[in-house]
This record gives sequence, C-alpha cells and structure tokens, in this order.
Amino acid sequence: MTTPQEELLPGTRRALLHRIAVAQTEGRAPSLVAAVVRDGRAVWHGARTSVDGHAPDENVQYRIGSITKTFTAVLVLRLRDEGVLDLEDPLEKHLSGTGAGEPTVAELLAHTGGLAAESPGPWWERTPGSLRPELADVLGDQVAPFPAGRRHHYSNPGYSLLGALVEELRGAPWEEVLRREVLEPLGLDRTSVRSQAPAAGGWAVHPWADVMLPEPAEDFGRMAPAGQLWSTAGDLARFAAFLARGDDRVLSAETLREMWTPAGPAGLPDVADGAAYGLGLQIQHRDGRLLVGHSGSVPGFLATLSIGVTDDVAAVVLANCTSGLMTSQVAADLVRIVAEAEPRIPEPWRPLTEVDPAVLELAGQWHWGTSPLALRVTADGLLSLGPMSGGGRRSRFRPNGDGTWTGLEGYYAGELLRAVRRPDGSVDHLDLGSFVFTRQPYEEGAAVPGGIDTEGWRGIG
Repeated sequence: MTTPQEELLPGTRRALLHRIAVAQTEGRAPSLVAAVVRDGRAVWHGARTSVDGHAPDENVQYRIGSITKTFTAVLVLRLRDEGVLDLEDPLEKHLSGTGAGEPTVAELLAHTGGLAAESPGPWWERTPGSLRPELADVLGDQVAPFPAGRRHHYSNPGYSLLGALVEELRGAPWEEVLRREVLEPLGLDRTSVRSQAPAAGGWAVHPWADVMLPEPAEDFGRMAPAGQLWSTAGDLARFAAFLARGDDRVLSAETLREMWTPAGPAGLPDVADGAAYGLGLQIQHRDGRLLVGHSGSVPGFLATLSIGVTDDVAAVVLANCTSGLMTSQVAADLVRIVAEAEPRIPEPWRPLTEVDPAVLELAGQWHWGTSPLALRVTADGLLSLGPMSGGGRRSRFRPNGDGTWTGLEGYYAGELLRAVRRPDGSVDHLDLGSFVFTRQPYEEGAAVPGGIDTEGWRGIG
C-alpha cells in the first residue's frame, strides 16, 4: 500500500530554484516567476527578482502574450463540440466580408490559413488598438501571402479573426465569453484582459548595458484574442492541469488531445527543430520528451506554459523583460528536472474484468508479408498492433461495436481493421486498410494479394 507523494523532494526543489536563478541572472530579467504542476496540481512555485525583498509570488500578474491564443482556441473548440460550427467550415460561412480569402476555421487555428504574420501599420503590440478599430484594419490589403492549407505560417491576425468569430456566434464580446465559459469555470480569478494589481511592470533591458526602459502596456483592441491576456503563475498552473486532463465544464479530454495533434504541414526548419502546431497549441520534441503548450511575448514580457505529456508534469515561466530570456527552454528544463529526479510512478497493472472470446482470438503474432507483428488486447479495451521488435508502424485501435476496429494514431489512424473469417467461423486473416495480415508469413491458402508461389518456401539450390 502506497500513498500519493504530495510534495517534491528537497533536492528536486533546489534544482528547480537553481534553474530559475541561473535563468534570471543570465537572462537579465527584472523578475521571473515559475510554477510546476504534477498529477494535476501545483507542487512548486519559485521566483527571482532584481528588487531586494520584493520577490513576486504566484498571484502577481504578468502579460502572457500568445498563450492567449490557446484560450481563444478553447472557445472555438467549444463551439465545434456544441455543433455550432465545423472545423472544416470556411470562415466566411459564419463571418462574412472579412476579406481574408477562404481559410477554414481549422486552418486559422493551426496557422495554415495563408494569412500574414502581423497586422499592417505601426507595431500593433506597442500602439493602441484604437488604431485598428475594424477587422479590415487588422488584415490590411495583403492578407494572404500563401495559399490556404499549404504551409504553417504563424499569423496573429488569424487569431483576431477567430476572436471575431466567437463574438459573432456567441453574440457577446470575446472578453465576456472568455470569462463566462473558461475563466470562471476553471477558477482563473487572476486572469484578465487588463491588468489587476498586483501586476509586474514590463521592461526592456538594454542589450549592451545593465539598464532598463519601461515598455508601454497597450490595449490591443481587435487583436486582443491573439495576445492580450494578463495572468499569474498560479492561474496558468491550473490552466495547464486543465489542458492535460480536461474538464467537462469547458472541454473534454478527448477534444484537448485533438488540440495536441499536429494539424498542418510544418516548414523544414520546424521539422529539423522537432516542432509542430496543433489547434492552438505548440508541440515540441525536446531531449526525447514530447511537450505541448504555448509561448508568448509582448513588449516587456515573456511567458511559456509547457506540458510533458508522458510525464504528467507541466511548467509555467513568466518574466517581465522584452527579450534575452528563453522561457521555453527554462520551462522544458523544469519539466525535465522533475521527470528525471522523480519519475512518474505508473498505475498498478490490472487485468480486464471481462473479454470477448472473439476478440481474444485475435491476440498474438501476425505477419504482414515477412514482417512479424504482435496484436495485444489491452486493459483499456483497445487493440494494440506493433512490430515484435525494433521500429515500424504501430497503432492502437478502438472497437466500433460491429466487430471492426478503427486506428487511433500513426500510419493506421482512421483505417479500418477487421477479421476475415472462414466458413467455419475461424479467423483466416486480418484486413487493415487493404493490407492482409496472416498467422504465418505468406501463409499458404490465405488471401494474400498477388497469391502465393505454389512451390512454397525454398533455399538456393
């Protein structure tokens, strides 16, 4: 009998503090605050500051920049789950006259809508939103430098459009919908569109001298859904727990897993960096670890929320400087420190309570041509198919209730698996998206496409 471990070990806490101390010093950040989440709850907070006796805590607000986009994406996915829209709908179906071309809702969420990266005119993050009162002012004349759906091209105006879409379909301002549908249900009382004391001031640190300059804190107006929010390490820790586990009052775990899934073609530099983008979430493969979350930056502030999917550890890092500090690397390191120092203890293995004999009959070794694979019946009621050893195609399959199974990931995602039976009811072979799997390699008498040589297996004579 074991009990849950409520707190991190002293050595782990010291390693976390050391990491943010180095980051604040080397990154020359006026202040930095961080949090770590494990098993759905915050287990550590830390802070460093240049002001003696004034370290921020988890309740001090910082601007979080583009982490705002994840909140906006949650609102859009709620509309989809309610049946109000489909992700493949063209934006124009619900929000006409934008001049944005023909991107779909999904393409805007994934930054594959072909839109420009920034709004035209003066730097929108350092000028009042009143300079861009309408969507036409946000988009400008050259709104689509690329064909929709062809490539990932990060677009801030695209998320302005998604915020306007939410307003159109909800009949209320984006800010009000966000508060009612996300912030209040999740208890994010210290997340807001405008700053609420105590809040950190934003600073620019001179690149060649240890001096600072205050940054303006503008209201972004129409661009707010792309980067307006202020939040705290405490609130973002709770938001990270939601993104990892779901909350049926806001979004299900199944929909959140959909948000984690790469949703568009990545450019070659992104492929080299192990980076992709889902539906409002960034995806990274760093140091052998899959991380999902989002980073953010606006003048005076840097922020990152990062979730180690397999480790069930998340980290939040917030700083009040315009540049110089890699919050995404710091957050990834905080996840790594906890995951390596205190590895996740798996749940006890438990057998199935019952199993259909017709399903159990499928378990065991199969062959695709000469490649041996293992099919297992797992405790969660799924089938798992993968190579007997080494790399190769693998996937889990969910039952459809009619004796067929649908692939959940990888090459076989969405593909249909079915057992083809002989007249006596025994299994002859498995059919998976036209591939034939047999008990023996190129089994005699099996329905292998192209047939089996009648002379059978032989050596070289």
